[in-house]
Amino acid sequence: MIEPKCLIKINGKPLLNIWIEKLKKLGVKKILINTHYKSKKVEQHIMSSKYKNIITLSYEKRLLGTAGTLIKNLKFFDNKDGYLIHADNYTQDNLRNFKRDHLIKPKSCMFTMLTHKTNVPHMCGIIEKNKQKILIGFYEKQKVRKGDANSAVYLLSKKFINEIKEKRYSDFSEEIIPKYLNKIFISHTRYFFSDIGNIKSYNIAKQRVIYDT
Repeated sequence: MIEPKCLIKINGKPLLNIWIEKLKKLGVKKILINTHYKSKKVEQHIMSSKYKNIITLSYEKRLLGTAGTLIKNLKFFDNKDGYLIHADNYTQDNLRNFKRDHLIKPKSCMFTMLTHKTNVPHMCGIIEKNKQKILIGFYEKQKVRKGDANSAVYLLSKKFINEIKEKRYSDFSEEIIPKYLNKIFISHTRYFFSDIGNIKSYNIAKQRVIYDT
């Protein structure tokens, strides 16, 4: 039976649960999950879980894109800083350093981006940063470009959230990131990080799994 990627299990634990527990340990009190493919399965999973009281489900019949979904749900942030995460990835990082880096980011930066090392730069958004760890270049899925990759894990400032309220964007990587060069702080993880988009990467993640304590 085909499962949505966020419910694929790593050593018996659904990927979505791993992310929810990670966020709870960071002090997050409420989480919004956007659904589309196999949405009923995700809904059933959440409603039968111990997390249901802190979860809001938002179903999209027609996908609005990573930026479109964000803009649609901006009120959920309650005018506070908040996380934007692609839940089809896996990392051993508990994100505590990521949160810390966001709190000390330069005032000129509107949000913080997590990055990781990659062996498949042609499948990632590759970043270029300066000595102050500020993004100065972004190259989406280019074979000739090497470097650290965008992890699609962001901590957005309330200033940024308010700034894009009236904007019309669809794709976060292609439309928003290029417009915010020199305004994005980079936090790099040295922990294992992988997209769970294919069987090979999924099997690697299962072999590398370490649960947070």
